[in-house]
Amino acid sequence: MSKNKTNFLIQGSILAIAGILVRVIGIVYRVPVNNILGEEGITYYGAAYDVYSLFLLISSMSMPIAVSKIVSAKVAKGEIKNAYRAFSGALAIGTVIGLMVFCIMFFGAEGFANLCRYPSAAYAIKVLAPVLFIMSVLGVLRGFFQGMGTMIPTAISQILEQVANAVVSIVGAMYLFNAGKAAGESAALGAAGSTLGTLAGAAVALIFMSFVFIVYLPVLKRQIRRNKGVEPEGYDSLGKELIYTIIPVLLSTTVYNLSSILDAAVFGNICERMFDMTESQYSAMYGVYSGTFKLLTTAPIAIASALSSAIIPSIIRSVEERNKRAMFNKIESSMRLTMIVAIPAGVGLSVLARPVIDLLFNLDRIDEATGIMRFAIITVIVFSMSTITNAVLQGIGRMKTPVANAAISMVIHYVVLAVALIVFKPNLYTVVLADVLFGLIVCILNSVALRKYIGYRQELLKTFLLPLAASAVMGLLAYGVNFLLFKLTGSNAISCILAICVAVPVYAVVLLLIKGVGEDEIRMLPKGASLVLLLKKMHLL
Repeated sequence: MSKNKTNFLIQGSILAIAGILVRVIGIVYRVPVNNILGEEGITYYGAAYDVYSLFLLISSMSMPIAVSKIVSAKVAKGEIKNAYRAFSGALAIGTVIGLMVFCIMFFGAEGFANLCRYPSAAYAIKVLAPVLFIMSVLGVLRGFFQGMGTMIPTAISQILEQVANAVVSIVGAMYLFNAGKAAGESAALGAAGSTLGTLAGAAVALIFMSFVFIVYLPVLKRQIRRNKGVEPEGYDSLGKELIYTIIPVLLSTTVYNLSSILDAAVFGNICERMFDMTESQYSAMYGVYSGTFKLLTTAPIAIASALSSAIIPSIIRSVEERNKRAMFNKIESSMRLTMIVAIPAGVGLSVLARPVIDLLFNLDRIDEATGIMRFAIITVIVFSMSTITNAVLQGIGRMKTPVANAAISMVIHYVVLAVALIVFKPNLYTVVLADVLFGLIVCILNSVALRKYIGYRQELLKTFLLPLAASAVMGLLAYGVNFLLFKLTGSNAISCILAICVAVPVYAVVLLLIKGVGEDEIRMLPKGASLVLLLKKMHLL
């Protein structure tokens, strides 16, 4: 097994573990925040966050990928000096863009809130505006370290960011929700209070990443001094390279994420204009989707996001080395590891939909939330797969392909969503199914593109079929355990938590017994050698 492949999966696994922890913290703190804000306040928070997310895509979400791509390419060629110069140029660009989008979002808050048909979200939009500047700089720092081949600073910063976010979000939501009661603006001000957490978390992450960079700077300068014989590239040349890299990545991430960002606006506009629903009515309905379904399903998709960050610089090195076999191995390994986690997570959410929602949230529309959560398995699989394939296409230099594929999928998505909402009247099943359709089309188009450009075909048995088989056994057992324990104890908390505790080891054991994962794959994980020894002692390997 190559050291390069092992290191790639270890780095990806570190970021994936951090991603899981971040999502778990996110779910835990969102439970009290959702309960404080109520369904109306959740929707204002979601609308503000959608506007923020759109500007974040424009300002900085493409930065880590683009900077990582350029820096890793320079490092693969042994050009440490030019890697640092590329980072310096990206930092200047990121600072300027961050300031611009901050001003646009802050001073245009009321206009954006009215455009989304959620005027009460303006307070929260203003609070989120400064985060855009912070994230622009933070994205460059994270991309630099990822390009240098280490995901650890990014992973730690994400955890610190989410911890600060959690604490401040709960305190801010509670304080401002109560403060707004006298003026009848509890939901709007509470949503603004919860977004203070995002601001605090971003600031903490930036402070940490800046500290790491300052500590690493003397080492980097020594590497640059030893990097003799390398002709330094001009900043004009590096600037063009950055722009030519950032724009396709920016378009790809923007189009790919635009569907979820604009769903709330489409839903609100159709509800208000065609069905005479009030803001409060359609906000409460959509809050069930954004506050439960989206929140829970994005947690397992974080695995794919983490591995996609690790796979781009790794694939670039394989492309530079013209090592097609190593490239194929990395693609297959990242997809397999993603599905090994994503499939059982999706099955668990689908099977234990009602007990999980009842455990975490205090919802009036729990039947509706349970119904749409049954589609979690499909959502998790298609969006995890599309995330990885987008990263692979970017890594092999096909920057425009993910943009085109996502654009085609988005057009179909919105045609289906708008027609279905009008024909079948406003309901969340339509939103979920249109969302699934978007992810599915992206998966199909990306898979066709990979086959066309590099001849890659994804292995099916160990990647999809065996994890599905093990997840089916796990799901049946989890459902049965939850059902029986609830009958015996009458406690949803006890039955749900114990069902999950039983499900996780059962899935792992079944997957090992049916040879869904082998010794080689386990060794590539952090502490994999120790885990192999333990499993051998238990006669599971």
